[in-house]
Amino acid sequence: MAVPYGIYIEDYSSLEEETMQIAHIDLIDEALLKKDRDKGIIHIYINPDENPAEASAFITSRLDDENIKYQIDFSDCRAEDWVNNWKQYFHSMPVGDKLLIRPVWDDEYDSVGRKVLNIEPGLAFGTGSHPTTKLCLETLEKYVNSDSKVLDVGCGSGILSVASLLLGAKSAFGIDIDGLAVKTAVQNAEKNGFYSPAFKAVKGDLTGGITGLYNIIAANIVADVIISFNKDAGNFLLPGGVYITGGIIDSRKEEVERSFSENGFKIVEHRGEKGWNVFVCEKL
Repeated sequence: MAVPYGIYIEDYSSLEEETMQIAHIDLIDEALLKKDRDKGIIHIYINPDENPAEASAFITSRLDDENIKYQIDFSDCRAEDWVNNWKQYFHSMPVGDKLLIRPVWDDEYDSVGRKVLNIEPGLAFGTGSHPTTKLCLETLEKYVNSDSKVLDVGCGSGILSVASLLLGAKSAFGIDIDGLAVKTAVQNAEKNGFYSPAFKAVKGDLTGGITGLYNIIAANIVADVIISFNKDAGNFLLPGGVYITGGIIDSRKEEVERSFSENGFKIVEHRGEKGWNVFVCEKL
């Protein structure tokens, strides 16, 4: 969720065993044998214009949740071809029964009768490939109709908002703490033919900037933010509306479930994939 451009991991904790399993030899470079066996190093590449501090805060939250000891360091490197190389691995992909997520550089695709969601994902989180985004998109497909007014909390790239509009929603309103994400969401909406008032996005922290009532509230963020937002989410939900939350890892699942109950929500649907969870709730 924090890595749009590239990542590699150094983990030498079981160097001999893995070398034997993969290469079937016990000849290992002396420099590798001297590597630290007690620590793993994760290298993450982020464009300096795209808020590395936010990515660092996200990673910090995740490591703290798992009680993992860590140290985060920053350094500069040249913006070479790796900035765009990742694009060759992201192709158009079907999601659910009705959508096709298409990166704007992919001209060789077949919609096969699906609604095509054109997206430039590099500037904010939300490509549709991450399990939690995919689950949210599949869930929206089930609940969105022509009367739907959608609130997208932590809108990122705007993928959930744009998908809702493509699925027939009347309007969508996005909010994100990152001004760059808001700009990206608006641009992605326009790439798909949606302008104000059908789609609007503002910079704000959770409830700051939200007005009106909505049939669907989507919040694909992280557990701590969802737990905080649960206290106010019901104030923006129309009678009979649904509250869809994603970005919840398995280790926080029960904590989030308790928060729903404590704040007057009933879970009506749960989906999980690869350690990630999405909930659909109704207001009691």
